[in-house]
Amino acid sequence: MQRYARMWLFCLAFIFCVCLIPYQSNAAEEKVIALRLSHLFPAPHRQSQAFNEWCAEVEKQTNGRVKVTVYPANTLTPAAQTYDSVVKGIADIGQSDAAYTRGKFPLTEVVGLPLGYKSATQATKLSNALYNKFKPKEWDETKMLYFYSHGPGILHSKRAVNKLEDVKGLKIRSQGAAAKIAQALGGAPVGMTMPESYDALSRGVVDSILCPFEAMKGFRLGEVVGFHTLSYGTAYTSAHFVVMNKSKWNAISPADQKIIEKINEEFIEKEGKAWDEIDKEAVEVVKAKGNKLIPLSNEESARWVNAVKPLFDEFVKEMQGKGLPGDEVLKFCVDYLKANQ
Repeated sequence: MQRYARMWLFCLAFIFCVCLIPYQSNAAEEKVIALRLSHLFPAPHRQSQAFNEWCAEVEKQTNGRVKVTVYPANTLTPAAQTYDSVVKGIADIGQSDAAYTRGKFPLTEVVGLPLGYKSATQATKLSNALYNKFKPKEWDETKMLYFYSHGPGILHSKRAVNKLEDVKGLKIRSQGAAAKIAQALGGAPVGMTMPESYDALSRGVVDSILCPFEAMKGFRLGEVVGFHTLSYGTAYTSAHFVVMNKSKWNAISPADQKIIEKINEEFIEKEGKAWDEIDKEAVEVVKAKGNKLIPLSNEESARWVNAVKPLFDEFVKEMQGKGLPGDEVLKFCVDYLKANQ
């Protein structure tokens, strides 16, 4: 009798284990990957909202298997340290401006040259096309999600700048390749991140800033400058990156990785358009404040363009010294912008 009882107990235990296997498998499959995303934009900023939308889309399309918590306005990592923080795992996903760490992403600095950008959409598509074409090794410590770039970077000042001579001696907030633009135009570049710029302008640490119109609204800089020189012939942009810690990326299932990569492709388009929308809104904001927009004549614009021309040769020479194809990436950018006006 005891022998039969033991057999029944064994059978019941076996059936229980067999039934448990699918449950354990499903539980493993449904394991939630929790991630932290750090970015530099203030919470009300349109780009901050775009990150919230990206996170919501990731969670929705992965059926909750991947969830992302957003830390805006450098609350998790300082903007200039975000990339390294992602490498170290302090942040799982990080957004910042490649120009904040000059020399760290040398080949990508080509994006910041004064190529005369027409829009953020154009600049954003170029940044991603450049990466996809050349796959610079400087990004290899992380998983690149996508790039996006702001609209045309021009000069905004506390005093009127009507011609090239007016730039001389201006203390210009500028970073990365933009610092060289400021210097080539006759100004004195002062490096700092965008979140630091409002205080620097209001206290007179700098007189002016090279940046897109967007910052006049998004970072409220239109309150501390009164003049906007429409120097579009020398307009630059920045390669804003969104990268992910490699270990965290590898922990995500291949199926969910594909979902996220598809979302990234959609947001490249969305981010560029969002920048362009904010640029237009910011122009209206500064007009309403009574700020002055200063267009340059064709002749004056040509003088600005000639002043920055040496920067292109300098870039190529510097990249050659590092064993990098500076001439190739520069030609790629110039050709791309001509073909995609």
